[in-house]
Amino acid sequence: METSESLKQLVRDKYSEIALQSKEQNESSCCGSGCCSTVDYAVFSENYSDLEGYNANADLGLGCGLPTEFAQIKKGDVVVDLGSGAGNDCFIARAVTGETGKVIGIDMTEAMIDKARENTEKLGLNNVEFRLGDIEKIPMTSNNADVVVSNCVLNLVPDKQKAFSEVFRILKPGGHFSISDVVLEGDLPDNIKQASEMYAGCVAGALQKKDYIDIIKAAGFDNINIQKEKAVIIPDDILSEYLNSSELIEYKESRSGIFSITVYADKPDETCCGEGCCN
Repeated sequence: METSESLKQLVRDKYSEIALQSKEQNESSCCGSGCCSTVDYAVFSENYSDLEGYNANADLGLGCGLPTEFAQIKKGDVVVDLGSGAGNDCFIARAVTGETGKVIGIDMTEAMIDKARENTEKLGLNNVEFRLGDIEKIPMTSNNADVVVSNCVLNLVPDKQKAFSEVFRILKPGGHFSISDVVLEGDLPDNIKQASEMYAGCVAGALQKKDYIDIIKAAGFDNINIQKEKAVIIPDDILSEYLNSSELIEYKESRSGIFSITVYADKPDETCCGEGCCN
């Protein structure tokens, strides 16, 4: 049984390797030469290149949605990207929030932070910063962010309840998030659930969609809605690494599904209206 810390170290190790590879290598074999995982990240990723602020050097092809496209960012906003990688979503957010705003990327992998900072220097941006940190304990003060975004990262966090509680904490009252992630409907076979490669590939760590939404509700968020949803089809040649032929047939007949969703939610505007009303 993997522990919380061992899962985090697994992610650090694999994404450190990914940070040193090109987008083409990541999409073709995760992090080059099969060193990391049989999961093909191109199965999940979407095309960012038409969005203002897109930077090819920051696009490692690791996302499963376009959260910045749906995040309703405004000029002057403070935007936080959780699991910021090489900085792609941060640079797109910066194109919207402008010089009067601020964008903060959080990532627990030093190699990704280094790559993102290098990209920031090349772009000459002075209001985008990257901090090394854990999403279960975000290195920010409370009530600080107008908008939180994240792209295919929360599913990698062992304690998702703690992660969404932290998102709630750092958002200003009236702030909101737009998060793309992988969720399930129906059960995955045990061999996939227990595969560390599938965990790092965003599949084995995914929750049931209903459970994922319930965690968001329990954290205190309002106005929860799914902005986009698409089925993720894992090719047979990848599944066959974990399932024999009869298990593969059984899985396909089970109608279990893997989905990429982009979900939005508001932190309530806690405007006090009298003694005791905010307790």
